[in-house]
Amino acid sequence: MRFKDVFSIIGPAMTGPSSSHTAGAVRLARVARHWLGAQPNRARMTLYGSFADTYKGHGTDLALIAGLLNYDTDDNRIPDAEQWAEQAGMAVEFAFSGLPAPHPNTVRFELWKGDDQRTLLGSSIGGGSIHVQQLNEFRVNLTGELPTMVLLHSDKPGTLGTVTTALGAADINIAYMHVDRKGRDGEALTAIEMDSPATPELIAKLRSLPHMYEIKMIHLKKGAESDAICPFA
Repeated sequence: MRFKDVFSIIGPAMTGPSSSHTAGAVRLARVARHWLGAQPNRARMTLYGSFADTYKGHGTDLALIAGLLNYDTDDNRIPDAEQWAEQAGMAVEFAFSGLPAPHPNTVRFELWKGDDQRTLLGSSIGGGSIHVQQLNEFRVNLTGELPTMVLLHSDKPGTLGTVTTALGAADINIAYMHVDRKGRDGEALTAIEMDSPATPELIAKLRSLPHMYEIKMIHLKKGAESDAICPFA
């Protein structure tokens, strides 16, 4: 395994006993919140493998709740996340599954904000690092390490070419791009990891493209607020 930076070796600054069960869980939940674009009214989290076996002992439940509240890995409010969620009006439910999962530390999020529902499947793979495998049942391959733009669009010729051209014109370098679709000419999801985040103006421009349904930004920079950086539903 290659380490991309020193934090891959020593782990993140964190509150909690385990980088896998606590820090990684916080980061997964923050990605889920940013994917929704707001704090959920209700959240159901299904835990797999060792997440399901030891979730309270390692504080995974509190870490997941804290991430949905957009707390960072070293936030001193994590131990009281249940109380903060109650004050914020966020209802939380945990479930457990014995079915096979991509990794022993895996969680499936089902999030609701009014009529909007989102799902995310992801794993904490060690040292606070994460791997997101699904967004709304579309396959992805995301790490949360870089600003990520997620586009829901119709699978029409030229759509992605227009997007990548606009990113290049804005001097934004694409680090990784993954596309999945429901079928030819059907709904598609494209996830683009970038070296720098897209501006609200650029997102507005891309959102106005034909065949574009929705754009979300996922950005785990410390202190970043999903409600502020994901204004385009």
